[in-house]
Amino acid sequence: MQWLHGALLIVFACSLFGSVFFSFRYRRQLSRKARGMDAAKMNMSMGIMLVSISIIQLFLFSGSTVRVIVGLVMLLLGLFNLFAGIRNYGLYDRIKE
Repeated sequence: MQWLHGALLIVFACSLFGSVFFSFRYRRQLSRKARGMDAAKMNMSMGIMLVSISIIQLFLFSGSTVRVIVGLVMLLLGLFNLFAGIRNYGLYDRIKE
């Protein structure tokens, strides 16, 4: 169980770095396509981050009712962000400049 906790923390840290990185890149881009692609990558990173936090909350700590509810809400938000990022990435990938 300890290795799972370490792996989830690494996933969380990498996705946090990705969210911040693509957020800064999004604000500096001039092209509509590049801005959309960076926003989609930021959404995917944020979705992975929220899913990893929710897995940590749900499986690695003793379950209280509040912790389970917060973990499930974060899981749903993370899956929605991941889905929206993948969808938007596909849409902006097809745009011709």
